[in-house]
Amino acid sequence: MRIVSLIPSATEILFAVGAGDEVVGVTFECDHPPVARERRVVSTSAMPEGLTPGEIDAFVAAAMSAGEDLYRLDAGALADLDADLVVTQDLCAVCAVDVDTVDGALEHLGCRADVATLDPHTLADVLASVTEIGRLTGRERQAADLVASLEARLAAVEARVAGRERPRVLVLEWTDPPFTPGHWIPEMVVRAGGEPTLGTAGARSGRTTWEEARASAPDVVVVAPCGFGLDASADLAAGVRHHFPDVPVWAVDADGQFARPGPRLVDGVEALAAVLHPDAGLTPGAAREV
Repeated sequence: MRIVSLIPSATEILFAVGAGDEVVGVTFECDHPPVARERRVVSTSAMPEGLTPGEIDAFVAAAMSAGEDLYRLDAGALADLDADLVVTQDLCAVCAVDVDTVDGALEHLGCRADVATLDPHTLADVLASVTEIGRLTGRERQAADLVASLEARLAAVEARVAGRERPRVLVLEWTDPPFTPGHWIPEMVVRAGGEPTLGTAGARSGRTTWEEARASAPDVVVVAPCGFGLDASADLAAGVRHHFPDVPVWAVDADGQFARPGPRLVDGVEALAAVLHPDAGLTPGAAREV
């Protein structure tokens, strides 16, 4: 089987279930595991590099308003790879090439590849994506083993934080302007032993204001800007610190452990639980107080 993955989370899952050798094409963002960088890149971003969060927000808003794509699909590379399976998403036009673009490109090229569309909104959906990719690639047993191990780790975290006081947690998925968390992130907070102050599990993230953020009365603020690793998140967290002078502010590896709907979300839950309950015997991992 020859597989093209158009979302980093799917690339991670494909390698995690043992189908990595069959992955022949990836996106420019597919960096985990590192060997994924050796595959041919078939999609790139239309966004200029080096923009600030505010500039990124403005660029995305303008592109969406004009009906322009945020990602470029290299149709020539897609044709050269002669894929049997293309894995894409229908979750967020800001996150990756959407399924309509993929379907249109394959039709134009006359390719007969199967297209698998992932659309997870909750942690259960993410685990179901692992199962589905296992089925599509003939790795049902490996996928089942991976899901079982992830569920066991989540259960272990919940056991460690059970019965403890649950701090109120404000997660910021963006900082200029501030965005409330959505999809699986509010559930991650609950699994880690906290209560989200803003955002709705399973729903999309949304704009808020600093006044609303402060009025939500968080005990802890977690800065998890979509697409940013720990160091970049820490820089942004330092920039919002003055909005919460009496509240601990933490930065996390948002790109690796919060934004991508793959196996490392469980790493994020473990890190978050260590932040919220430092005496529970967990280590914060990729999390840093600023």
